[in-house]
Amino acid sequence: QVQLAESGGGQVQAGESLRVSCVASGRAASDHSFNNYAVGWFRQAPGKEREFVAAITWIPRKTIYADSVKGRFTASRDNTENTLHLEMSSLNPEDTAMYYCAARAPRLDSRRDYAVPGYYDYWGRGTQVTVSS
Repeated sequence: QVQLAESGGGQVQAGESLRVSCVASGRAASDHSFNNYAVGWFRQAPGKEREFVAAITWIPRKTIYADSVKGRFTASRDNTENTLHLEMSSLNPEDTAMYYCAARAPRLDSRRDYAVPGYYDYWGRGTQVTVSS
């Protein structure tokens, strides 16, 4: 079991940068098994579907990004602090959304659909990012 809590959202001007974070708690965080969870970032703007942003996979360990954020966003994890970060730069109004982190417990299956919300077991409540022009 793991609980996720995002923070760091806010309002910025176009072209500025922002970092959002996600802290994991619960049993998986306490015994550090969270280190083996695949994690992802998604966002959802009003009236739109939840959109994949980035993921850090379990096996193999790699980071993947949506084309819309590639080169501007950087996802990372601090396993000692059970924390995920999403560094966002060159923000534009189209990046305005509620940002969510998600996690999937490790299991031996063939699923590799990291960009699909249903792949993940746990979700945070989100943090709002607003970019004004």
